Amino acid sequence: MPFLPTVPMVRLGSLTSFFSSTYLVLFLPVCLIGFALMPQKWKKYYLTAVSYGFFALISGKLVVYLLLSTVSMYCFGILLEKMQETQKKEMKEAEKAERKAIKEKHAKKQSRVILLAVLLHIGVLLVLKYSGFFMTNINTLMELLHSDIRFNVPHFIQPIGISFFTFQALSYIFDVHRGTVKADHNFFRLALFLSFFPQIVEGPICRYNQTADQLWNMGQIRYENLVLGAERFLYGMVKKYVVADRLNLFVTNIFQKYDQYEGGVIAVAAVCYTIQLYMDFSGSMDAVCGTAEIFGITMPENFKRPFFSRTISEFWTRWHISLGSWFKDYIFYPVTTSKPMKKLTSSARKKIGNHYGPLVAGSIALFCVWLSNGLWHGAAWSFIFFGMYHFVLILTGNLMGPVVKDLQAKWHINPEHPVYQFLQRVRTVILVIIGELFFRAEGLRAGLNMFYKMVTQFTLKTWSDSMLWYLQTDMKDFWIVGFTLLFVLAVGIANEKGISLRAELAKKNIAVRWAVLYAIILFIIICGAYGAGYAPVDPMYAQF
Repeated sequence: MPFLPTVPMVRLGSLTSFFSSTYLVLFLPVCLIGFALMPQKWKKYYLTAVSYGFFALISGKLVVYLLLSTVSMYCFGILLEKMQETQKKEMKEAEKAERKAIKEKHAKKQSRVILLAVLLHIGVLLVLKYSGFFMTNINTLMELLHSDIRFNVPHFIQPIGISFFTFQALSYIFDVHRGTVKADHNFFRLALFLSFFPQIVEGPICRYNQTADQLWNMGQIRYENLVLGAERFLYGMVKKYVVADRLNLFVTNIFQKYDQYEGGVIAVAAVCYTIQLYMDFSGSMDAVCGTAEIFGITMPENFKRPFFSRTISEFWTRWHISLGSWFKDYIFYPVTTSKPMKKLTSSARKKIGNHYGPLVAGSIALFCVWLSNGLWHGAAWSFIFFGMYHFVLILTGNLMGPVVKDLQAKWHINPEHPVYQFLQRVRTVILVIIGELFFRAEGLRAGLNMFYKMVTQFTLKTWSDSMLWYLQTDMKDFWIVGFTLLFVLAVGIANEKGISLRAELAKKNIAVRWAVLYAIILFIIICGAYGAGYAPVDPMYAQF
């Protein structure tokens, strides 16, 4: 990637993956045994210490960023609460005519606090993650302008998961400001909420009212939770070991040497990468939710069978749900409900109607969301393009809504017909795969070249056993992946119909239940991608 400077992360690689032997055999068992033996009143403090210890092991001294984020979150929350209490007191004592001025005065004061909180948290994120990207591009621009001015390109070490815990801390501050949660005066509860070790690497981005009280009031580990959590964890291992890691060598080789292959092979690699990313990330979320479930904690779901979506817009309500809802609540709604946007919407309604009028302000907010989404994933033009690609697709869908309805009525198309829905899902999957091609490509130029070859050179002439051998894979890998995908699809269809297979399994006698678990473990042992020829693959979303 020509405009993406290397930003190293300090980490203990064997712990960054929830599926590593270090985590499974050493860290998690020791943590659970210690938690079980700890007296009830000390469990929460023990888990806080374990979580900080976990983060220190993978990020070293950079744990200070997590601590500073927790301290600032705590202080800003208390400060906002005091401001709100002062406002209530003044409003109560003031005459009715004075209350509006008092409200506006305190709104400005609280806005300054929010601005300071955003500048602090986002400022640190910008410096660590994006300053090198910006300086590199400024230097490139200076070179194009034939200027001798050059800036030093900084290279900062950033802690793993900084984007996740930064957004989580900001959500708490925003919610205190809005009054949807009360400021927490218990520093350790906030520390545990932000640092809980299963979520610190890849999320989900939790809200305070979702997990804080659960974490602080944990009880004993129950057998039922232990089994249910282990089942969820094993399902994640199937996704990660059998599918995501098995596809890694093929995907990596094609994307790094795409110029050696025609468009058909690149298309296969794009499909495989989309599968790999989903299986890696959703598998990791299964591990996160499974670990939390062992402790009796219900984490917010981050995936809801996204490939069953009929539109791109629906897809992004099912994929990385916690990030999407964060952007919706803290960027999209604030932008669309701001005074300038309200005035714009009112004016646009009069000129272009009730459907397209609100879309003007909504489109501006949507642009902000997808620019932020692209940059959140990384400092590179390919990620910005990825964000703009989905912005255009969703905006086009919004604009074409009335036209599509008119065409459906004119041509007597039933939008609920299974065939029509199937075609919508196929179209959505194809659009997603194209987007993921640019997401994974080694830079925007490489992504454009790969897409061009897919369109103009779509053949599979070089596809052969020898080519697969050269790419360190073979057809057996694809057969194993295909079989596993059918299993995951079956589970997804059952879940989509509201059937919980874990709940159904829990109704069976213990022999059947453990037979199924042992069968899954055996399947992972036989078909998992590990050992000679396979390099351990770090969680793909940990870099964000």
